[in-house]
Amino acid sequence: MTRRRWIADEFSGDHAALLGANAAHLARVLRARVGQEYDVVCGDAVRVGTITAVSEERVEFMLGEVVSSGGERETVLLMAIYKFDRMEWAIEKCTELGVTRIVPVIARRTDAHLATAAAKRVERWRRIAHEAAQQSRRQRVPLIDEAVKLKAALVVETGVRLLLNENERAKKICDSLSEKPQEVAIAVGPEGGWADEELSQFEAAGWQSVTLGSRILRAETAAIAAMTAVALLLD
Repeated sequence: MTRRRWIADEFSGDHAALLGANAAHLARVLRARVGQEYDVVCGDAVRVGTITAVSEERVEFMLGEVVSSGGERETVLLMAIYKFDRMEWAIEKCTELGVTRIVPVIARRTDAHLATAAAKRVERWRRIAHEAAQQSRRQRVPLIDEAVKLKAALVVETGVRLLLNENERAKKICDSLSEKPQEVAIAVGPEGGWADEELSQFEAAGWQSVTLGSRILRAETAAIAAMTAVALLLD
């Protein structure tokens, strides 16, 4: 039977621990006991962890054999801020598909009250990503940046930088991923798309415009479709 995977909150040498909500869930809901084994993510390695102590505040493990090791491909998602319920769904699904960093962007067409409220939502977005990473057996939790304006987000450094642009007709996303880059960044606009001046900023910063096809997708659908393409073509 496949062991459940947890991402260690603390680890050093052959010891690791879960804290807070993870510890409480393991102790109270799953009724963990000393001696039970789970997979525990410690940095870039996954190791078999045997529980040595359990409380609702802290679960400790003795670490054994390495199950897998090695980092994940760097995939950065610039995600313009839009309705929080849809955005949170996209964060969860993109985490399952392998995104390693999400940069929330305050775009020209981001609703003003959403832009103001974004700062208070970042910790919630990080929790969603953490839970999704564990559920999907990831080896790392994606980084979720503080919300920034587009100018600050454009400087992200990756090998390939792709802008999902509904005006693009010729170059498909799969064409830009055909050489299997080790690092890729993808920018997904808000409801209503990127404004003309923002498209000009992307072009000036060296981003490539690509299309997902002839259909106009919702922002959350576009993000998930783009990450699916990356997962299928690169992983």
